[in-house]
This record gives sequence, structure tokens and C-alpha cells, in this order.
Amino acid sequence: MTAPSSRLIDAFLGLYGELKRHLRRRTGDSSRAEEVMQETYLRLLETDSRLQQEQIRDQRAFIFRVAGNLAIDVARREQRAGGNGEPDPQQADPVAGPERNAIAQDRLRQLDEALRELPPNARLALLLFRVDGLSHALIARRLGVSESMVAKYLAQALRHCRDRLGPI
Repeated sequence: MTAPSSRLIDAFLGLYGELKRHLRRRTGDSSRAEEVMQETYLRLLETDSRLQQEQIRDQRAFIFRVAGNLAIDVARREQRAGGNGEPDPQQADPVAGPERNAIAQDRLRQLDEALRELPPNARLALLLFRVDGLSHALIARRLGVSESMVAKYLAQALRHCRDRLGPI
């Protein structure tokens, strides 16, 4: 059986080592990183069959975004399972009631407001770091600033969100 060949899969294979190192740092575990790599490959195969190649402008960014999202999914699955595949007996009912939903919606609204209050570079640095999982060096290149400035932006953003939102 021959492996499917496409520009997206070829880009994934070209980024394999870099992406695996990124995921190993992000997940903290080689086996989790390998699991995410496999899921990423499968997701890219699905995506490739649905999309025209021209619809993806930056294949590297797209591949890293897919892998990052899948890493988050794996972490959430493990967290829900209590890390051992078994549901956590101390965890509340997985079906949130109306009160929990209202509280969660309110927290989300507060976070959105706090993020909107941030200066644009601080907000973008925080989102690129926390959501996209980019390194300080990559964020610095994107924003056209030094890595130390990125660290300052992140500290500013995190301090602002902490002060605005208080304890979780």
C-alpha cells in the first residue's frame, strides 16, 4: 500500500522533526507527542481530501495549528479521565447544569473583556503563545520586536488578566 502524496502531507513530512519536538515540549511526553503526530497526520489526510490546496495559504502554520489543537484535545481527554483512563470520581456531574453554564458564560465574557482591554501587541502575543503554542522567538518575528519584549508583553497580559479575573 502506498502512502498518499499531496503538498499538505509532503509539508507535514518535511516538518516532522520540528513538529515532533514542538509537541514533545508542549505535551511533556514523547508518547503523547507521537499520538498527536499520528492524529495530525490523519486529520491532514481528511482535510486534504476536502480542501483544495490553494485554500491553505500557509501550510506550516496550518499544520502547527492542527497539531496544537489536537494536543489540547489529548490533554483535555486525559484530564477528564483523571490521567489513567478512568473517570475521576471526585469530578462533578459531567453534564453542567444551568447555574454552571451561566457561571462559565460569565467568566468567558469577563475574559473576553479583559483581553479586549489589552494593548494590541500584548493581546496578540498572549494569544499566539497560549492558543497557537508559538515560541517567544516566533512571536518576536511575527510582531517585529525582540524576544525580551515578547516576554514583557506576556507578563503584562497575564498580570492584567489575573488582576481583572481574580482566582478561578
